[in-house]
Amino acid sequence: MLELFAAATPNGYKISIALAELDLPYQLRLLDLKKNEQKQPWFLAINPNGRIPALVDHDHDDFAVFESGAILIYLAEKTGKLLPREPKARSQTLQWLMFQMAGIGPMQGQAHHFRHYAPQRVPYGIERYTKETARLYGVLNERLGRSKYLGCNELTIADIAVWPWIASHARAGQDLNQFPALKRWHDELAMRPAFQKGRQMLAAR
Repeated sequence: MLELFAAATPNGYKISIALAELDLPYQLRLLDLKKNEQKQPWFLAINPNGRIPALVDHDHDDFAVFESGAILIYLAEKTGKLLPREPKARSQTLQWLMFQMAGIGPMQGQAHHFRHYAPQRVPYGIERYTKETARLYGVLNERLGRSKYLGCNELTIADIAVWPWIASHARAGQDLNQFPALKRWHDELAMRPAFQKGRQMLAAR
């Protein structure tokens, strides 16, 4: 049995969507981030960084995996799905996964912070991270103008990693109508039953 520790955030949605796409049973444990439950000693034993999500595979000696990208790779390799075996397609998928981990997530996360959570309004921070998020959206838009999916010609963990962030585009000050190929991709994935189920699993709690 898999046990997922998560919350209703883009990084949490990545894993609940992947588990739904893979049709894997799991036990969900939602953490209350406002109460800093993710900083409690019991959770730090699972993820020393004290962030969600984390996954424990109880069928493999209670093996713990943290960092959302690492969890996606673990699940893909465990099942043989959502990560191509052909070397070039596999590499492209991992490249776009890392693009999310190193670019979209950190930059859009900062845009969210300065636009909604900073105790004082900081115009420089708002402008910098909103513009950088828009630039990264442009990179995605260019890729998706040439490819149906990010990694290759089929759905992969790269798409699952990026989509929850694009789904929260408005909070980062972005208009998807300015990125037509990205909007096409976003809207198509939003209609997939597993994407809907994955979001509902966290958002409805």
